[in-house]
Order: sequence, then structure tokens, then C-alpha cells
Amino acid sequence: MGDTTDVDVVVLGLGPGGKVAARRLAETGLRVVGVEKNLVGGECPFFGCTPSKLMIRAADVLGEARRVDAFAGHADVRPDWAPVAARIRRVTADWSDASQVDDLTASGVEVVHGTGRLVGPGRVAVESHGATTEYVAARGVVLGTGTDPAELPIPGLAGTPYWTNREVVRVTELPSSLVVVGGGPIGAELAQVFQRFGVAVTLVEAADRLLGAEEPEAAEVVLRALRGDGVDVRTGVDITGVAHDSDGFAVTLGDETVRAERLLVAAGRSPNLAGIGLPSVGLDDDADRIRTDERMRAAERLWAIGDITGEGAYTHVATYQAAVAVRDLLGEDGPWADYRAVSRVTFTEPEVGAVGLTERQARDAGLQVRTGTSDVGSSSRGWIHETDGVVKVVADADRGILVGATVASPYGGEVVGLLSTAVHAEVPVATLRGMHFAFPTLHSAIETALTDLDL
Repeated sequence: MGDTTDVDVVVLGLGPGGKVAARRLAETGLRVVGVEKNLVGGECPFFGCTPSKLMIRAADVLGEARRVDAFAGHADVRPDWAPVAARIRRVTADWSDASQVDDLTASGVEVVHGTGRLVGPGRVAVESHGATTEYVAARGVVLGTGTDPAELPIPGLAGTPYWTNREVVRVTELPSSLVVVGGGPIGAELAQVFQRFGVAVTLVEAADRLLGAEEPEAAEVVLRALRGDGVDVRTGVDITGVAHDSDGFAVTLGDETVRAERLLVAAGRSPNLAGIGLPSVGLDDDADRIRTDERMRAAERLWAIGDITGEGAYTHVATYQAAVAVRDLLGEDGPWADYRAVSRVTFTEPEVGAVGLTERQARDAGLQVRTGTSDVGSSSRGWIHETDGVVKVVADADRGILVGATVASPYGGEVVGLLSTAVHAEVPVATLRGMHFAFPTLHSAIETALTDLDL
């Protein structure tokens, strides 16, 4: 038997949400233990948001430089991956979580690198450095164990040196060719990045279109952009086999085989729920997500946050949920969790910023749906940029409010901000139509989409 230690709260999983919860609780004077089996800080700062956006920013600079000939003279663009790799290594501190640990420790959190599992309400057993300690949390446990890259059941894939997001951000030398499996945000973003750096990229997606969770109009904008950059995009195809030899990868697509030096699998995430002791708190060991109430309560003395709740695989959702859980743990009043206006961005060029429900989701919810669109390319700033794009708004006709919106345009993630406020605050469409929209801006394309609404 190991040691038993009494604390106030155990935070199991120190990703972005877990860090927020642990720090805020410790700052109130509570005894908080944070447990993490990998890097403190989680996927985002080391293998996700931060390094990928450094790569994307570099690729965007190349894309803009290649437009000089059409706008302002001549530019000779020669891609070089070395500055990108060096910048990622510097920003991630060479994949060291020391600063993340120091931040929590300074707030009063006891950080334990180890593997934790629930062993009862408010009880967590942690294996660390060959010893097991059972922490008994008087107030409870905050669970945020995150996700891993999904393992696809493709014949021949297992055991090959394919990349996931965790390997691709460590790349120091680019391959000559790359197959990307998965046409969601990660696959689309990284396919564009590597193509712009001179890699011959084939993007393979089993569904009939890219960005299946977003509006089809936005997906078409991204498809045109990727193909314009030279990406060989294949949609509606099944991967029937993968083989690897000294020459690289052979990916079989039905009757066709595509060869490439490297293979990146970017086709979703799997929640880390197996083996963490869910039955000990009355939850299903085979669960694909942890369901919570509006206070993030999942079971007796257990709060769940982040990707494992299935409410959006985004860092900002995890930190939002962490703040809600902390309020409940401290006995404070709400506001409690509200997912009507979850915003998200795909950082291709053009970007796709979206919030709330898509048209299909709204119809599936039984709403009386009206939509309005505008062509960003013919908008007051779109034609100046000579860009492609679309704004689409989705309204509940019965209530006269927006329930969702999408912007595919340069800086689409920033342009969608007004629409996020409108969906969250249920601002009447009539009020939005009466606003002043600055001219000439990409933002003003929203006005045209609102006018197009049949309300």
C-alpha cells in the first residue's frame, strides 16, 4: 500500500483547462495537487495551437510574398524551413514544461508528474517514480485528461513511422512529398503549410468534402484555396491500405496508389478515458465522453472539463469550463456553462471563423431557418484584396435572431467576432441591420449577408 495524503482538490490532467482550474483554486488558499503524465500545459503549447500557428504564420508570409508580382513589382521567394523549426523549438522551450510547472508552483499548486486514476469519489491514486500515493480530496476532483491522436484502423498503418500532430511540429527537414490523411481543420491547415514550403502534398478525405463540421460554402472556399496553392485534394475516397519501405509510404486509394516520402495522419482525436477508474465513481468505463451538468459536475465530487466532455475540442472551451467548475467548487454563483455561441477558427488562408449552429444543425434542431450570404470577393474590401470568401448567417425566423454564422475570408477569425457577440447575446437581426459598418472593411460584408436574410 502507498501513502495517503489529504488535500482539498486534485486536478487530474494539466492541460489548458486543468492549469486554469488548479491555479485559481490554489490562489484561494486551497490545497491543490495537479497530476500530469505528459507535459504540463497539455497539447496546445507543445503540439497543437502554438507550434501549428507558428508554422501557419510562416506559410502565410510566403503566400503574401508570392502576390507581390500582381500588386507591387517583383519578389523572388525561396522557402526555408530552418527559421520555422528554430522558432518552434524556442517557443516550446525545446518541449520542456519547466516554465509551466513553475507557474503553477508559484501559485501554490503541488505538481506531480505521474499517472493518476480515480479510485472512488474524491480519491485519486497516482503512480510517480515507482511509488503510489493516494490523494483524498475533501472537495473533489477536476478531471481533464484530454485526448490523443486517433488511431485509424487502416490495414498496414500500425507500426509504420507515420506522423501525427506530435511528430510533425518537431520536423527540422522537409520531405519532398507528403500524404495528409484527414480534411478537417488540422489536415487542411498543415496541407497548405507544407505545400507553400515546396512539399508536394496530397490531401485525402473520406467524406465528400473538406471541413465537414462547417458550412459547405466555406469548405468550397478552402478547397479552391488549397488547389490554388497546388495541393492535390482527394475527397470521397477510402484508404484501403498503407505500406512503408525505404522509399517512403504507399497509400492505396481503391484502385490507385499514391506514394510519398512521409505520411501525416490528422483525422481526429480520441478522449483519454480508458483506465482512469471511471467505474469507481459510477461512470461507464467504455464512455466516449464525460457528460456534465451546467456546473461541469459529472459525478459525486467530480467535475469534468475540456475535450473529454465533447463540447468542442478547443482550448478556449476548456478554460471556459475550468472557470465554471472553479466557481462551483468555491460555492460561488454562475454564470454556468452555455454552449450556444461556441466560436472556432480554421487557420487556412483564407481563414474560416464560425460560431454557433450551421444551417444543417439548425434545421436538425427543428428551427424555422433562414439564411443570408454575401460574396467577400465582391465586398468593399474583398475586391481590393482580390480574395475569395463568403459570409453566411443562420437565423431562427421565429425569434428573429442569429443562431450561427460563418466567415471565410482573410482574418475570418477576427471578422466573426461581431457575429459571436450577436449569437451569444441574442441580438435581434433588426438591431444588427441598423448598425453602422465601417467602409471599406471585410467586416462590412456581414451587412450584405444580413440584408440577404428573408426576415
